[in-house]
Amino acid sequence: MNWKNTTDRYGSLSIGMHWLMLLLLVAVYACIELRGFYPRGSDLREGLKTWHFMLGLGVFVLVFARLAIRFAAGATPPIRPAPPVWQERLAGLMHLALYAFLIAMPLLGWLTLSAAGKPIPFFGLQLPALVGADKALADSLKEIHETIGTVGYYLVGLHAAAALLHHYGMRDNTLRRMLPG
Repeated sequence: MNWKNTTDRYGSLSIGMHWLMLLLLVAVYACIELRGFYPRGSDLREGLKTWHFMLGLGVFVLVFARLAIRFAAGATPPIRPAPPVWQERLAGLMHLALYAFLIAMPLLGWLTLSAAGKPIPFFGLQLPALVGADKALADSLKEIHETIGTVGYYLVGLHAAAALLHHYGMRDNTLRRMLPG
C-alpha cells in the first residue's frame, strides 16, 4: 500500500495514524471513566489515572506526527461525488476543531498536573512542569480540561456520524478513502 495519498484514497500512513489516534482516544477516555469504579487511593484507580496521563501525552506527541504526515502525504483525495461547498467548509471546520482538541486537551492536562505540583509521567520518563504549583490555577485548568473533554465526545461522535451518513446516506467515498486495506 502506498504511504502517500492517491486520487482515490488516503495513504497508509494517514490511514494508520487516523485509526491509531482513535484507539488512543478510546483508551484515554476509558482510563479516566473506569477509574470511577474503584475506591480513591486504590492502586487500580491510581494506575488508570497514570495511564490516562501517559496516553493523553501520547496523543499530544502523535498529533504532531499526524500533522507532518498530512502535509507530506500529498493532496487530500477528493470526495466523489463532490459534496456541496458548504459541506466541504463544515468538514474543514470539524477537522480544525478535532486537531485543536487533540492539541489542547493533553496540553491542558500537562498544565493541570504541573499547577497541582504532581509528577508528569510519560512511559518511564518524568516530564518537567510547565508552570509552578498553584492550586487555584490547577482547579481552573482541571475544570476547563473536563469541560473540553465532554465536548470531545461530541466532536468525535459527530465526525463518525458524518462519515457514516456520507457512506450510507449519500453513498460517496468519504469513509472508503480512510478505511484500511
